[in-house]
Amino acid sequence: MDIAWKTSLWRQFGAAIEMLENAVRACPEQVWGDSTRNARFTDFWYITYHTLFFLDYYLSGTSEGFAPPAPYTLSELDPAGVFPDRVYTKEELLAYLEHGRRKCRAVISAMSDEAAHERCGFTRPDISNMELLLYNMRHVQHHAAQLNLLLRQSIDSAPTWVSKSRFGLETE
Repeated sequence: MDIAWKTSLWRQFGAAIEMLENAVRACPEQVWGDSTRNARFTDFWYITYHTLFFLDYYLSGTSEGFAPPAPYTLSELDPAGVFPDRVYTKEELLAYLEHGRRKCRAVISAMSDEAAHERCGFTRPDISNMELLLYNMRHVQHHAAQLNLLLRQSIDSAPTWVSKSRFGLETE
C-alpha cells in the first residue's frame, strides 16, 4: 500500500484514538464509575472498555486465536451480553489504549495492496481488510463522541477536536 495512503489512514485513525484518550483523561472520578443512568452499558468506563476491546479485536484481523491482554477476557463477545465483573480503572484502560495504538500503527504500516483488498477474517462484517480499518476507526470515533457528550452533560466540558495524530507512522 502506498506510503501516502498509509500515512493518511494512520493520521486519521490515530486522531480517533487520541480523541478517545483525551476523553478518558478528562473524565473525573465521579463520572468514571457513575452507573446512575439506569443502563450499565452507558457507563463511561464501560464504553471505553468496549471501544478498546473491539479496536484490539478488529485489528487482529480474525477471531481465531484472539485473546485480549490481561486482565480482560473474551466476555465482550458473549451473545448474552456478559458485563465485566468489576469497573476497570482509568490507568488500566489507558494501558489498553496504548496497546491498541501500537497495534493499529503496526497493522497499517504492514498493510500491502494485496492484503488491503483481501476479505477480512471476520464473517461479520463481510468486508475487505481496508474497509475493516475504516469500520474500526468509525467505531472508535463514534464512542469517543459519545464519551465527549457524557462529559459535556456531566461536567459541562469536553476535549477539543483532534485533526490528525500527533504520532507518526512507524514507516515514516
